[in-house]
Amino acid sequence: MKQSIILLHGLFGGLSNWKEVVEYFEPLFDVYIPELPIYEKHQADTLEYLIDFLETMIESAGLTNVILVGNSLGGHVAIRYTHRHPHNVDKLVLTGSSGLYENTQVGSYLKRGNYAYIRERVAATFYDPAIATDELVAEVLQVTTNPFKCICAIKAAKSAQRDNVLALLPEILTPTLLIWGSDDQITPPSVAYEFEHHLPNAQLMILPKCGHAPMMEKPEEFNKALNAFLS
Repeated sequence: MKQSIILLHGLFGGLSNWKEVVEYFEPLFDVYIPELPIYEKHQADTLEYLIDFLETMIESAGLTNVILVGNSLGGHVAIRYTHRHPHNVDKLVLTGSSGLYENTQVGSYLKRGNYAYIRERVAATFYDPAIATDELVAEVLQVTTNPFKCICAIKAAKSAQRDNVLALLPEILTPTLLIWGSDDQITPPSVAYEFEHHLPNAQLMILPKCGHAPMMEKPEEFNKALNAFLS
């Protein structure tokens, strides 16, 4: 029976963000990429709602000894889940994770429906602006031009900013791999070094010429590092 890997996307991310990771690891692992319910109507704090969602998903599927891989907000959810359920997480992988510091202008970002501005902001996610394809920009515009989704995204961003996980990190003994872009403008490499310093069992890999989503921008290097860690 294959071990389960759960891939968790970020605030403006989607399932397609993990395409090359899924292709690489599907023959080796049981791969799950849940769509985080960021745009569902709920009364709870958004981060708590997302953690509850992950708990329910893992329990319903009967998954044990899982590998959690989270980008940005997805990393934040993975940290919180691992802290609460240490015996159910075999390994933790964080890439551009929130939870300590995020350089985000998300409130003003969402109040601007202007196409050129949104394209510029999406391009800033990456070292190579060419990664910001028309499809990716269109996905973000779908949020910024929908008033309900806008409010949900702002709530999610504020919820993540309020929740600093620094005090929890020394209690997370799970083997952890940090894969970070050297040119991440949203969670700069200094954040990765802080995670590495406070997590008792962490190793860090910095990928050069790479931004906030290494699994999209440097998929070969990302997959190679992840595979070596999981082996």
